[in-house]
Amino acid sequence: MSWGNDAGAPRQVRLARHPCYRAEAHGRFGRIHVAVAPRCNISCNYCVREFACANENRPGVTTRVGGVDEALRIVADAVRRDPRLTVLGVAGPGDALANEPTFELFERAGREFPELTFCLSTNGLLLLDRIDDVERLGIDTLTVTVNAIDPDIGARIYAHVRYRGRTYHGREGFELLSRHQLEGLRQAARRGIAVKVNTVLIPGVNDTHVQDVARLVRALGASTFNIIPMIPLGRFASIPEPAPEQVAAAQDLTEKDIDQFRGCTRCRADAIGVPGEQDCALLATAGSKE
Repeated sequence: MSWGNDAGAPRQVRLARHPCYRAEAHGRFGRIHVAVAPRCNISCNYCVREFACANENRPGVTTRVGGVDEALRIVADAVRRDPRLTVLGVAGPGDALANEPTFELFERAGREFPELTFCLSTNGLLLLDRIDDVERLGIDTLTVTVNAIDPDIGARIYAHVRYRGRTYHGREGFELLSRHQLEGLRQAARRGIAVKVNTVLIPGVNDTHVQDVARLVRALGASTFNIIPMIPLGRFASIPEPAPEQVAAAQDLTEKDIDQFRGCTRCRADAIGVPGEQDCALLATAGSKE
């Protein structure tokens, strides 16, 4: 079944077909994540990025990192196989904005796949620097991970931040990251880009702070809030994963301030398909063949 050409569709129509922004789209429409962004410019204490990983379903992993030509072949193959795929996104395995292939990909995809909604996930450090490019390339939806707004809490979550050739640690690093995240978010929303904020729920670290984050990002223009339970990894491997009831309680609390997205499946950087239907890393590998 074809859903028609969305090239000239208004943003609200495109959002209605984004499975990570609208509950009614979840299970009906799919996304294509292409892993063209290996480099990251911050170090999160809960993050472990892995390449050549086929047996885990979580952010930061991919079967492989490919170039733009290969990624566009994957997209063409994927939409041919399943016309329910409506979103093309870059979600890692590093930070999308820290990798130039991200911009080349969307530049070329705008000509080759104008019917797709373009989506980008970022930690926000370079959002202010690249907001003009994000707008120019027609990126409809932007996901920014904001785990804290309090420097004392943020300094516990991030090991370091790397910006313009210098590495920042502790509170200084978090304050730099936070300024760029929040002002970049505000600028994106002012330009009409739909902004979703992801917050990783970390027990004992930011679990009592999520409502403060939700209220501020809503005031800055974010439209959707997605609370993601932390997976115990890296320096936070000893912290237990929050129980489903903890996540639900945080969602119920912050729903008073901002719309919630409750269907997150913690996608891989190379996920393709309708969320929950298939392990699409295998499809991505198949799509890379000539």
